Parts: sequence; structure tokens; C-alpha cells
Amino acid sequence: MLVDGTLGGSLRGVAAHARTTEDAGYDGVWTAETSHDPFFPLLLAAEHTERLQLGTGIAVAFARNPMTVAQIGWDLQEYSGGRFLLGLGSQIKPHITRRFSMPWSSPAARMREFVEALHAIWDCWNDGTRLAFEGEFYSHTLMTPFFNPGPNPHGKPKVFLAAVGEKMTETVGAVCDGMLVHGFTTERYLREVTLPALVRGADSTGRAAAEVELSLPAFVVTGVDDDAMAKAGDAVRSQIAFYGSTPAYRGVLDLHGWGDLQPELNRLSKQGAWQEMAGLIDDDILATFAVVAEPARVADGLLKRFGDVVHRLTFYAPYDVPSGTWEQVVADLHRHSPPTA
Repeated sequence: MLVDGTLGGSLRGVAAHARTTEDAGYDGVWTAETSHDPFFPLLLAAEHTERLQLGTGIAVAFARNPMTVAQIGWDLQEYSGGRFLLGLGSQIKPHITRRFSMPWSSPAARMREFVEALHAIWDCWNDGTRLAFEGEFYSHTLMTPFFNPGPNPHGKPKVFLAAVGEKMTETVGAVCDGMLVHGFTTERYLREVTLPALVRGADSTGRAAAEVELSLPAFVVTGVDDDAMAKAGDAVRSQIAFYGSTPAYRGVLDLHGWGDLQPELNRLSKQGAWQEMAGLIDDDILATFAVVAEPARVADGLLKRFGDVVHRLTFYAPYDVPSGTWEQVVADLHRHSPPTA
């Protein structure tokens, strides 16, 4: 199992943080498109590291078009020496239409076409094939030599796609190299809903589902004493409640018989009652979504849940821990996890 860290915030600290992450034994880093651009930090990280894989987790696909993303992906793949992982996500309709002022329709079908267009563009550049992609949502039929960067010595970057629902997960299986599993998931949802959908998607295009890598940001509650564990638990409860308030994620709660919690969380979120929302996440829900363990037992807990299905792992832990805590968990995971295919 590969273990990844995160990268982001001000560009001024990216280079040092990337070096520290590599020295700590992590295999890769992911950036998020929240309050900062997801691509710029990876350029700096590529310059200041040697082996870290560098991924966007996520870049908002529908805020862009396949040609601009293909060009950025080509440049980062070339400059990093083949270490770039292009992680895409759809976001939700209000953000696409009201924040980015871009069109929204049929997200799974549009995303599949987006990824197919990326490959058509990269094939044009790498193999010299004529650019003749014409779909329902995107059309790319013009590529003159002046705008063609030519073959990438490291080939195409792998394309990962964020998914929660079954339709988007089927899209992953059909056309992507990897899946960015949403943090708001459980072992049961992963095995009973996600993996079957992934197989259906792969079967639709004659692929083997085993070819698709799964990357999971796993909730972890840990601490060196009872007080630290309680604070960590409170932080994770708040994050679970935040995600649980989103109607699109209700399916995860429904699977466990907690579906009625979703509209109540949604109602409280509209009132800004964040503390009250967290109070609805009881110990059973917390332990279902998160590995709750002292630091020395975290790796064992993660491997028991996900060791046979997840290829890459990050720690979803919105709280502070003493220096060296995660580095020890990384070492434990590398020591005890089965070889990554």
C-alpha cells in the first residue's frame, strides 16, 4: 500500500513541505482545489523532490475544458519526470454554475467524455494521430503544429476520478486509471457499493477492474491520551456531520440505516448549527467511518479494513498530533502492508 500526504496552502511553504514529506517516507502528495490553485504547488514540489508522486485531489474538471487540462497535465508530467497524477472531480451544480459560471448537465456522462477527450488530445500529441474528437459535450478537431508540444517522454499521466455515487464510479471503471474515493465512505459501502459499480464500469469497456487503483483519504481518530483522543474524535465528528448534510451523500448513510440523519443534518447546516450537528454523530457512527485507535494501532486498523482493496491511502485527520506521529504510522503501514500491485 502506498501512503500519501497532502500539499497546499501558500506557495511560499510548498517546496520545504514537499521535501519534508518525501524525507518522511511518504510515496506521494495530493493537492486540493479549495482556496488555492491545485496545479501550481505541484510544479514547485516537482522541482524540489525526486521520487514523490504528485497528484491533484482534486482539480475541478467542469471549471475547465479538456484542452486546457491536457496541456497542464502534459507539462507537469514532463517536468516531474513522469510523477504526475491527474485527479479530477465534478464538484456539485451550484459551484459549477454559480461559482465558476460554467455549464452543468449529466455529470457522469460529461465526465466520461471529458476523460475520453483528454486521451484523444494526448494521443494526438504523443502518437501523431489526427485530432478528431466529437462528442455531445466537447469537440476538439483542430491541432496545428504550432500548438502541438509533441510526444511526452514519460507518456500520459494517469487519470484519477473522484466518485461517490454509482454512476460516477462506473465512469471510473470504464475510462480511468484510478479512483479518488471520497472520505465520506465506510468499509461496507466500499465493498458493497463502490467495488461492484467499478466492476460494472470496467466490464462495459472490456477492462479488468483490478487495473483501477483506489486512493482513499481514511478518517483516523488518534491521540496520545484520553484528552487528545476526545479532541480528535470531536474534530472528525464535525467533518462527518458536514459531509452527511449533503443530499448527494445520503446513500452512504442509507446503507447503514442512518438515512434519516441526513435531512436533519442538512436542516441544521442551513442554521449554522455546526456544534449541534457534530453531536448527532454518535460513537457507533464515528467508529464506522473512522479508525479509532492509539497511534501504535492505527496502521493495523487501516490494514484490516482496507488492506486488500485500497492501493493508496492518506490520513483524514482534521486535528493536530505530536510531531512524528504520522511518520510512525507511515512506517508501520509500509512494514506490514501487502505489496502494491
